Amino acid sequence: MIAETVCSAVSAAGLGIAAVTAYRRRFLAAARIAAYSLIPVALAMTGVVGWLAGTAFSPTAWAGFGLLGAAWLLFASTRAVERRRGGTRKERKEAARGAERGAVAPAASAPSLGPGQAARPAGRPAAKRAASGGDDDFSDIEAILKKHGI
Repeated sequence: MIAETVCSAVSAAGLGIAAVTAYRRRFLAAARIAAYSLIPVALAMTGVVGWLAGTAFSPTAWAGFGLLGAAWLLFASTRAVERRRGGTRKERKEAARGAERGAVAPAASAPSLGPGQAARPAGRPAAKRAASGGDDDFSDIEAILKKHGI
């Protein structure tokens, strides 16, 4: 009963402010204020206010909120542990698949091109490799990236 009275008073005050705003020839702002001021009465009429009041004073509802908080803490702590271990479940699966492929056929890393065809060297052409001084200039960067799992 008190909640409906408070909602009605808030709506009446909002409609009064909307009327003053419309009197000042600011009709768009007045319409917006009127729309906002009708929300509390609408919530009281639909029963949402009564449901919220019943929930706020219910020990069962507060126990439910406590359980939701505990679930959130469990999710957050498992995510923190997962980050410290070095990756998500998906990344660990991909790493396991890569290790499995390497263990099954280590000699099959170079494709067979058939008779009379030579394989091209992997990476950059020899002229570019020689001009850059080899791959030593990027070895420290590669080490850092591998350290971080990138």
